[in-house]
Amino acid sequence: MKICVYAICKNEEKFVDRFCESVKDADGVYVLDTGSSDDTIARLESHGVNVTQKIIDPWRFDVARNLSLELVPEDYDVCVCLDLDEVLEKGWKDIILNNWQNDTTRLRYNYIWRYDEYGNPSVNFLADKIHARKNYKWVNPVHEILSYNGEEKFITCENLTISHYPDNNKSRSSYLPLLELAVKEDPTNDRNTHYLGREYMYYQKWNEAIDMLIRHLNLPNATWKDERCASMRFIARCYKNLNRFEEAKMWLSKAILEAPYLRDPYVETALLYYQLRDWNNVIKYCNDALKIESHAKSYINETFSWDYTIYDLLSISYYNIGNYNKSKEYVDKAIIMAPNDERLKNNKIIIEKKLVNDVKPN
Repeated sequence: MKICVYAICKNEEKFVDRFCESVKDADGVYVLDTGSSDDTIARLESHGVNVTQKIIDPWRFDVARNLSLELVPEDYDVCVCLDLDEVLEKGWKDIILNNWQNDTTRLRYNYIWRYDEYGNPSVNFLADKIHARKNYKWVNPVHEILSYNGEEKFITCENLTISHYPDNNKSRSSYLPLLELAVKEDPTNDRNTHYLGREYMYYQKWNEAIDMLIRHLNLPNATWKDERCASMRFIARCYKNLNRFEEAKMWLSKAILEAPYLRDPYVETALLYYQLRDWNNVIKYCNDALKIESHAKSYINETFSWDYTIYDLLSISYYNIGNYNKSKEYVDKAIIMAPNDERLKNNKIIIEKKLVNDVKPN
């Protein structure tokens, strides 16, 4: 069985050596360069990578992905779609060889999209960009996905890990117009509609975001509860930024009812009450969140639901209602998770002084 890696890139010379080291066991590596002006191409070729350059105008991610896939000869069996800022962990090829069956078309794997400053996975989910060579194509101008001509047969290998180490200075300015194009091309696509609403929120276009996210919720095929819950949370977040707090509370209540098994709507509700200085409700919703101990591997999860945030909120809230012992208990837990956070350390000093003096705040 022949396994290849294929990718698209532009001006990513700083990632080339690490990328090539991680894919060196592939039977072939094919990269479509979309217009680099640095040494990306030369560095890739020095590692023996097959590189082709093509300028894509107007830019679309699906077009680029399909052109890169076309570079792969048809005698390959399995294709691993990778970006240059991603790394295949050691042993990846053997895992594919040992698990891929004759009727397998696609493989799900453990994908770490982001690490925190301490090297712990903060966004971790199952991805599925390892696929059979034939009958696949990429669709959508951005947030592109694979489409299969036929009936897919998935396998899941959580012991195969791909890690993402992004360039945080890289612009994502093309995403908004491409998402608007995607929704224009297919107004019934629930995934793209959700993404566009989220993108409007990122750009602080609060009313546009609310309208698009409500549109997502009203689509007949918008049935995935995790994503519906996220749309509701984002609507609430927009209303919070508009200082329309009652509407924010209403949408967060809907989000909890939609997906009560997720921490995210509870923590988002706690954050709203934190802004409103309603300490008892902060404590209530943080404790509700902590009852959920299972962290589903879904891209939709928020980092603030699983980092030190809950303990930080609890510590501050207990401090403000005068329970300094509880406040210290939770700041200690927050510091364990974020040992370099100076604000948390300073909070602990303030709490400890209150415990010594046993003086309640005004």
